[in-house]
Amino acid sequence: MSGAGAPTLTLDGRGLRVVVVAASWHTTVMDGLVAGARRALEAAHVEDVTLVRVPGSFELPVAAQRVAAHADAVVALGVVIRGGTPHFDYVCQAATWGLTEVALRTGVPVGFGVLTCDDEQQALDRAGLDGSREDKGAEAAEAAVATVLALRALA
Repeated sequence: MSGAGAPTLTLDGRGLRVVVVAASWHTTVMDGLVAGARRALEAAHVEDVTLVRVPGSFELPVAAQRVAAHADAVVALGVVIRGGTPHFDYVCQAATWGLTEVALRTGVPVGFGVLTCDDEQQALDRAGLDGSREDKGAEAAEAAVATVLALRALA
């Protein structure tokens, strides 16, 4: 994970099945987030990875709900960029609440990689692209795998 105060994780996700659910809006940012998630999952030795694309961040929860039944973890990736209407607030709230509900109702960890940015540059800075300061796709994947492992250790 990156950023001040972020933990350094050493993860062994061998044998895990992870589904990455990714929005399609803002192609450059989304391609970076998906690539970052894939890099992190590969580094964690997760071999069973499926990618599901949906139109936007609003659709992430319903797709995550569907795939959670067949996954050890879900990684939800999206980006919402503030505009001149309240649409931003509604989509951000719906995605956040919906993904939280999926995790709580199914017991399947959901890595939250939905960027909620004021402008496109903020999204690019977090997308894990060349020149980005952060890699939120990788962080979401790491969080999902780490949570699966933590829950298994409790069992």
